[in-house]
Amino acid sequence: MSKQGDEDERVLQPDDFVCFAIYSAGHAFSRVYKPLLKALGLTYPQYIVMVALWAEDDQTVGALCDRLFLESSTITPLLKRLQAMGYVVRNRDPADERLVRIGLTETGRAMQAKARDYPACVDGATGLAPPALQKLKTQILEVRRSLIDNAESQD
Repeated sequence: MSKQGDEDERVLQPDDFVCFAIYSAGHAFSRVYKPLLKALGLTYPQYIVMVALWAEDDQTVGALCDRLFLESSTITPLLKRLQAMGYVVRNRDPADERLVRIGLTETGRAMQAKARDYPACVDGATGLAPPALQKLKTQILEVRRSLIDNAESQD
């Protein structure tokens, strides 16, 4: 049998896919974050919402969805839980009642100081030097942009 024939008969493995490498690395990151976030009583998705609000308070749900690449049906339960925990408030936008704005409470703002060192802890767990980690992040962001552009061109 030819070499080409052997390649055609090769059984695909999950590790053959870049998407699986990124997907499974995401789960590994979540496992590293889990004990850190337990101290705050947050899940990783809730933490990312908080990070987005620490960067820019008083956003619309739509803006958060766009920024975090989430659907409103995914983010709304997260926001309701964060509100029940006393970290955010949800209010109708006075200029446009169709929009819901999300703002941090004082408790939510104060949480930022507790989580300030989390990214450095997790970055250190990767085993990569800062320049290599930055390069990897840049490459992943480029891949994400290309995939989004490709998906949008197919719509």
